[in-house]
Amino acid sequence: MVVNTKVHIGKIAIKKKNLNLKEKIAYLWVYFAVTLTTLILLSIIGYVLLNGVKHINIDFFIKEPKSMGRSGGIFSIIAGTIYLSIVSIAIATPIGVCAAIYLTEYAKDNKFVKLIRFGIEILAGIPSIIFGLFGFVFFVIFLKLRWSILSGGLTLALMILPTLIRATEESIKTVPQSYREGSLALGATKWETIVKVVLPSSISGILTGLILGIGRAIGETAAVMLTAGSALGLPKTIMDPARTMSVHLYLLASEGISKEKTFATASVLIVLVLLINFLANMIVNKYMKSTRTAS
Repeated sequence: MVVNTKVHIGKIAIKKKNLNLKEKIAYLWVYFAVTLTTLILLSIIGYVLLNGVKHINIDFFIKEPKSMGRSGGIFSIIAGTIYLSIVSIAIATPIGVCAAIYLTEYAKDNKFVKLIRFGIEILAGIPSIIFGLFGFVFFVIFLKLRWSILSGGLTLALMILPTLIRATEESIKTVPQSYREGSLALGATKWETIVKVVLPSSISGILTGLILGIGRAIGETAAVMLTAGSALGLPKTIMDPARTMSVHLYLLASEGISKEKTFATASVLIVLVLLINFLANMIVNKYMKSTRTAS
């Protein structure tokens, strides 16, 4: 009996030793993956900034491009990028948030809803060039919106929608059911509960979806070229064509117009994306802190 107990304890000790070894290997692998990913990201950003920052000055921001971008600045390009991002987000946000509210708060788990969710997942995986071709045929030619910020914004809104819907939906699902029950018990209607309880509690997830959407809108090239055009002039209305920074960068690099302007534009684009992410995170953290303080 004593011998069997010792054997049993010995087996447990061996198992624990194996588990500890597996845990250490898993930890080392995770640490290696994180380190490798961070190094790759920093290398790309560092390489672009080292080659681009030295060509950036005040004139680069306030002057319009000349000679197809070979000289001058990128003022109209920055304006076109901001206009197109605002239009696409303004169109996609209300549609995406309302769709997520319907899917999580109102829709029943039936075949129709499953079909909608399947369609959203398929939409998220479609290559951007397909969106661009659809936008070109439907918005530019059929609706006669021409190459314009509106055509580009509508196309980008379609591309952003799946990400925004999924992020909002997952965020709404994390709101405890007791919040809804408490609000309804106090006499609030279902819509009032959604607007005043559910949405404020899931605002961080909604903003995350918006940040991802803005990032995709700023970085998109193919779909924008086919719908918003690539005009270098400063757009004055949403019916004017525009060139975004990613399109400008692509044309400068692919046509070999100017290596210096290519790296300078890429540096500004990277800094702009980082700045948007930083500001969005700061707003979310500030909002969450104020919400916790109020509660």
